[in-house]
Amino acid sequence: MTELTKSTAGPGKATAQTAAASTGAEPAVARITQLGEIRHRFMANKLAVVGLVLVSALFITAIFAPLIAPQDPYHQDLNATLQAPSGAHWLGTDALGRDQFSRIVYGSRIAVQVGLASIFLACTIGIIVGALAGYFGKATDSVLMRVADVFFAFPLLIGAIVIIIAMGRGVAPVIISLALFSWPTVSRLLRSSILSVREADYVLAARALGAGTRRIILRHILPNSISAVMAYAAFSVGSAIVAEASLSFLGVGVSPEVPEWGNMLAAAKDFLGVKDYLWVYPSIAIVLTVLGFVFVGDGLRDALDPKLR
Repeated sequence: MTELTKSTAGPGKATAQTAAASTGAEPAVARITQLGEIRHRFMANKLAVVGLVLVSALFITAIFAPLIAPQDPYHQDLNATLQAPSGAHWLGTDALGRDQFSRIVYGSRIAVQVGLASIFLACTIGIIVGALAGYFGKATDSVLMRVADVFFAFPLLIGAIVIIIAMGRGVAPVIISLALFSWPTVSRLLRSSILSVREADYVLAARALGAGTRRIILRHILPNSISAVMAYAAFSVGSAIVAEASLSFLGVGVSPEVPEWGNMLAAAKDFLGVKDYLWVYPSIAIVLTVLGFVFVGDGLRDALDPKLR
């Protein structure tokens, strides 16, 4: 039986076994890290890949706007007002003769700046408040969540308008106002996640071994609770861009002369049904941008927590 087994073993297998035996090494085993598994699940989601392409295109456009835009977005040519799309002006011109394509390209900079900065600030505040409320609980939880409820009581746009009127128009007031009324959602998401893991065995073990509060929160609780916040942050960048465009459309965002998508829509409202290209192209830019961040957020949610698929 032994001889038969030896004779039926393939030469390739025997060679591999002989080489492994001669070197004393075990056969190599491919290792899949957690980050690699998350990346694999994300890339397997076709809509997430489409969203990643759209978001990447937005970032590239914002970074290289001076190279992509064919003209100065502020330049006014009163001899070329309200011209339809042509070879000289790919997306036409507005009522002041400014090149629409150049203004849309530069508008991506405002969108990226406001979207990322406001959500980063909101997540920073929300993570701190949510971590403290979820870990300590009791009186700390009650006080912090009541503060969050105060901000929840204000609709986002109305609250933002109040802040901007008090601070004045500009990019910085828009970022601050959007962040102030977005962090409560982040804090509640993180708080609920921490409540589900703070009594886990590894947290109790770390506490029994004498680990400090700061170490437990940063090393054990936050890494296992942050996935929901990351997915929400990706979703919310698109929402912040829409809110910023809405504020500019209402006349309380950035200055009217700034090349920004909401300003372009506000300037186009007087030409509805006459010069529709004035509002169609900025609207397409907003829709594609929001869809990109929504698809990326959906992909991150599924990749970070496969149970939600």
